[in-house]
Amino acid sequence: MARKCTLSGKKPLVGNRVSHANNKSKMRQLPNLQNKRIYIPEEDRWVRVRLSTRALRTVSKKGLLQYVKDEGLRLEDVAR
Repeated sequence: MARKCTLSGKKPLVGNRVSHANNKSKMRQLPNLQNKRIYIPEEDRWVRVRLSTRALRTVSKKGLLQYVKDEGLRLEDVAR
């Protein structure tokens, strides 16, 4: 499974880790992904979603259906 947030689309970033001696080696910064069960009161059901913690904060604030609608997605696209 790809390391990508299904809601916000966050993906790993690639860059260099630079030592004090200015030696460079490749590194990846992975998004903080969590598997969560989120309750949707409008549909009276639970859905499983793999999302970043930033998206989880926004879902807690707005609600899952509103967040999905704002992103231009469908609930079937993000729920597993």
